[in-house]
Formats: sequence, structure tokens, C-alpha cells
Amino acid sequence: MHVLPPDWGGREVEMDLTDMTRDERSLLLYLETCAVDYGGSVDARHMNSDDWRVLAHWHHVGFVRSGRICFNDVERMAQDMPGGRKMTHWVELTDEAWALAHAERRARCVRSAERSTWRRAEEA
Repeated sequence: MHVLPPDWGGREVEMDLTDMTRDERSLLLYLETCAVDYGGSVDARHMNSDDWRVLAHWHHVGFVRSGRICFNDVERMAQDMPGGRKMTHWVELTDEAWALAHAERRARCVRSAERSTWRRAEEA
């Protein structure tokens, strides 16, 4: 169930990558992928209860907008999805969410490059 803890109270907050957990940053990138690759439709099977709680909070504070897709549209859309996958929810990122998702993609690229064990041909 998607329930907001009472202490969140709908107050506006500024989001910052340094304040986000690894799971929150991962969720942000998943939602960005949904927005880019699936027109904002979200496959609920890829989200756990913590993800739903965070998404509800982000919606509540205006960081993203989200909700359920009408049942008839879920069924219709499934006909066009690989394996008949049913996308049951939608998400829209705010400008702030887009900016943080971009910043996290770049930061993830840097972290990945730092762990790289291969060399470029010209370095060999």
C-alpha cells in the first residue's frame, strides 16, 4: 500500500543527490527510464514497497507526479508491449527531477569508470 508517513505533511522540500540513498537514486533513474523509454508508464513489477513509499513521498512534495493508469488503457497498452507486459502506473518528472536524474547518470558513469579494469588501446 502506498501510504505517506504522517510526519511528511506535504511540506515542500528541496531534493539533493547527496541526501538521497542509493535506492532512491536508483529509483529516480528507473523513473527517468520509464519517462524516456515508455512515455511515463511504469511497470509496477519492478518496484518494491520501499520504492512505492518513496514515490508517494516524492509525489506528495511535488518532486514528481504519479498515479495509476486507467484499467482499460492498461489492457489496451499490454497488446503492444513485449510479452503483454502491463504498465499500471504513470510518472512525470519535474524539471528538478530531470536535472537530478541527469546529474546521477553522470555521477554513475564516473563511478563506473573508476572501477573499470580495461585500458584504451592507445594506453596499452
